[in-house]
Amino acid sequence: MRQGSQLRDWTLLMLCNLIWASQYVTVKIVQEEMGPVFATFFPVTLATLLLMVILRRDLFPKRDLFTFFLIGVCGQIPAQLFVTWGVGLSLASNAALLALTLPIMTAIMAYFILGERMTVLRWVSFALAIAGAVECAGINWQELDFGSARFMAGSLLIFLGIVGSAFYNVYSKKQLKRYSPLQVQLYSYYAVFICMLPITLYTEPQGFLKLPHFSLKVWVGLVELAICVYFLSMVLFLSVLTRLDATQAGLSNYLIPFFGLLLAAALLHERLTTFMIIGGVLVLASTLLITVWEERLRSRSRSSATP
Repeated sequence: MRQGSQLRDWTLLMLCNLIWASQYVTVKIVQEEMGPVFATFFPVTLATLLLMVILRRDLFPKRDLFTFFLIGVCGQIPAQLFVTWGVGLSLASNAALLALTLPIMTAIMAYFILGERMTVLRWVSFALAIAGAVECAGINWQELDFGSARFMAGSLLIFLGIVGSAFYNVYSKKQLKRYSPLQVQLYSYYAVFICMLPITLYTEPQGFLKLPHFSLKVWVGLVELAICVYFLSMVLFLSVLTRLDATQAGLSNYLIPFFGLLLAAALLHERLTTFMIIGGVLVLASTLLITVWEERLRSRSRSSATP
């Protein structure tokens, strides 16, 4: 029974990262007819409304008001808005390299906030994952430019977005002891809505006026972002966090570049190289090690320790 649970968690993490890999393509599509702020605010609002319908009898817990405000403002807003904004202002190679720091930032925060420790197996898993992700990320090492004032703002926004995402993943785990994944997601989205509504009205009010005129392609993209990215994937990820350490779940983010390559090959007919495939296999192996195999070792250790 426990083995089935481990494989289920691994499968859910695969699904989450596949959805997040598709996000970059979808965001580019919707930004053809709107700015980055509205492209973030509107689908998040749709996801919030969907969660409100599901939890229609659920009242906001006043005692944890500050905590969920902190998760939303310091976690969700940077993770969703800053990355979307920064990608358009930075080089693709800069963004790809910075994205590789997300699991590392998650592990660092999990150490200080949750007291999680790095085991030998986790170090091995991280080494395999980083090696594989570098092969899949498509980084042009000669193109990298973090010192230029032209790209510095975009790179900084991306990095702050990554820090926000890591903070959200780690700090949400503390709240999952008392609240369900749906509740954690909804309460943090309340803070996102309250903060981003005036920002959107000030910076991109034209987005609301253009709503009736968006093309079908853009509307499909907005709905996909709302339902798949901001609702389904986040709730699934939080549900896995109730059973796994944040460090374990965070390592799976190295699958995003690999799934991005698979989507590009399937939809855009881009060619997959042997090194890219090997890199993807390494990342898959690392996620299996740190989720399924580590949890099996834990179960065996608990069983042997039980009198």
